[in-house]
Amino acid sequence: MKLRVVVLGAGFAGLELSTTLSEALSDSLDLTLIDKSDSFFFGFSKLDVMFGRKTPDAVRFAYSSIDKPGVRFRQETITDIDPERRVVTTDRGTYDGDVLVVALGADYDFEATPGLREGGNEFYSFAGAERLREVLPTFGKGRAIVGVTSTPFKCPPAPSEAVLLLHDYLSARGVRAACEISLVMPFGTPIPPSPAASRALLSVFAERGITFVPNRFVRALDPRRRVVILDDASEIHYDLFLGIPKHRVPDVVAASGMTEEGWIPVDSKTLKTRFPGVYAVGDVASVGTPLAGVFSEGAAKVVAAELIANVKGGEQPLPYSGRGSCYAEFGQGKVGRIDVDFLSGPEPTGSFEGPSDALMIDKQSFGSSRRKRWFGQ
Repeated sequence: MKLRVVVLGAGFAGLELSTTLSEALSDSLDLTLIDKSDSFFFGFSKLDVMFGRKTPDAVRFAYSSIDKPGVRFRQETITDIDPERRVVTTDRGTYDGDVLVVALGADYDFEATPGLREGGNEFYSFAGAERLREVLPTFGKGRAIVGVTSTPFKCPPAPSEAVLLLHDYLSARGVRAACEISLVMPFGTPIPPSPAASRALLSVFAERGITFVPNRFVRALDPRRRVVILDDASEIHYDLFLGIPKHRVPDVVAASGMTEEGWIPVDSKTLKTRFPGVYAVGDVASVGTPLAGVFSEGAAKVVAAELIANVKGGEQPLPYSGRGSCYAEFGQGKVGRIDVDFLSGPEPTGSFEGPSDALMIDKQSFGSSRRKRWFGQ
């Protein structure tokens, strides 16, 4: 008998889970991987696209190239999830399995922030990053604001990276002196779990004339007056707004009855939901770690190890540790690394390795190693 697994979502979690199970179970595996998109991209590649460092086609990897024993990919749109029966309906068919893994990530609610569509831009979707590729060359004077509209949001270092890379971009064009750059964040520091990383970022902000506005959300934009309205009702004029939109689970997940307080609750050690045989991994689950690919990947490894142990016998895996490393671009071709532990102790802790050329190479290796592992490229 083959282990029948249905995996919803082909991001970090879905790709790592499928790859690990294929390697370990091979002929004993019948896994269907479903995603509505035709290709994968790393989250950090959106910065490459928006600042013109790479073309959109150069950072996409086609799911059609997945060729792993026991795994078949289906590009389909999921229309219904029945967690009690572990049955999934798409626009093309119905799938069921012994195990269902929901790894659909977080969607964006652009309408949750009034004025964002009409008067601003966002760089968290791929389409948004592509649009900014055309918008940024037209900006050469005035105030640019990078602003967070709600929590949680993917990749907590990304807003800081955006303002630093924007500084480099405007400097290279010779217009930086005519521009102001501000970062609006809902935290007192850029990266709360890592005080050292936050101190380093604040120092670089000050050095490069970037204003940090802490403990504030962007509540709305008024496109007519060109002002950002913060959660305390204060206002900041802008000429260019780059927003981080509100995150939420996909509609099909919300309709499945799996969520509580907007996300799927799971056992933080095993990623199991309250439904037998159903796991939730990555951004869609409320596990207590950031919404970031490296944490989704780590959680997927725990689920894979348990399923392998169930098939082959042997000891159950160690619980999910909530540890991960995030790379943060500091501009000028240098990258820092933040190592964070969210679940081992009473509070999250983090260490920091300062920005360097060597860590830029490490970041590139991080991407290339996973591209080869998941896509054979």
